Amino acid sequence: MTTAEIPPAARPAASPAAAPPATDEPSAVLPTAERPVAERPVPEQPTGEQPTAEQPVAAPPAAAPPRPLALITGVGRTVGIGAGIARRLASSGWDIAFTYWTPYDRRMTWGEERGSTAAIEASLAAHGARTAAIEADLIDPDAPTRIFDEAERRIGPVTALVLSHAESVDSGLLDTTLASFDRHFAVNTRATWLLIREYALRFRAPAGTGRIIALTSDHTVGNLPYGASKGALDRITLAAARELAHLGVTANVINPGPVDTGWMSEELAELIRRDTPLGRLGTPQDTAHLVDFLCSPQGQWVNGQLLKSNGGSA
Repeated sequence: MTTAEIPPAARPAASPAAAPPATDEPSAVLPTAERPVAERPVPEQPTGEQPTAEQPVAAPPAAAPPRPLALITGVGRTVGIGAGIARRLASSGWDIAFTYWTPYDRRMTWGEERGSTAAIEASLAAHGARTAAIEADLIDPDAPTRIFDEAERRIGPVTALVLSHAESVDSGLLDTTLASFDRHFAVNTRATWLLIREYALRFRAPAGTGRIIALTSDHTVGNLPYGASKGALDRITLAAARELAHLGVTANVINPGPVDTGWMSEELAELIRRDTPLGRLGTPQDTAHLVDFLCSPQGQWVNGQLLKSNGGSA
């Protein structure tokens, strides 16, 4: 008899459906709401993202130290020694205050260089220097005080004093006038003393940082008032190396030898080239390199010296 022929009451009850096997995988028959959600892997922190607790925020870079201030006298022309020194110190991190006196240039054979002050300031600013151009007649005994007042008002206290100013009009023993003699000593000697004194009275920088540098000449024959007044400048500056020891200031003198800044004839220039072992004229840059070294920390141990930077010329 087939199953279809068995009466319903006699048919055996159907077996219950087998339970699904135990598994961690979601069953295809479970409703969506009951399906377990798989955890997604956390991606690694890419480089450049916000730092974690193990990566502290880097401190901002320290501010650059303030630039010290050098006061340079006699910076009247772009080709002069004073301007060369100013550019070199500006490139080494100094702010620059400088003096000039245009009436002096008008008296000389080279004449006035129009626009020179603005051009010098622009060249210094290109090196990041703050500048203060101060017109001053150093024959005036009150000029040094006014110069320092102006430099401090516009920039700050002076750390290095570089004396490159000069009165220089050729004359000898027999033809020098009293007026010329007095003017040379007023500008080259007296002003040097007053500028050094004013610098020392105001100096407040740490010991070992102060610098005084003066430019001199030993050209006295046929140039009596210039050479004699520069010789006196030497003695005053070298005395400062001892008298200002309590300030920790060094003081030195540089004799740059013959430097052509427009005052030489071609005949004189050729004579000097032949008499100089290195066979050339001095340049403002030659002097500027030595000033830069003396103003640096490495130049601190040079003190109370008269240094010749002249290529070996006699």
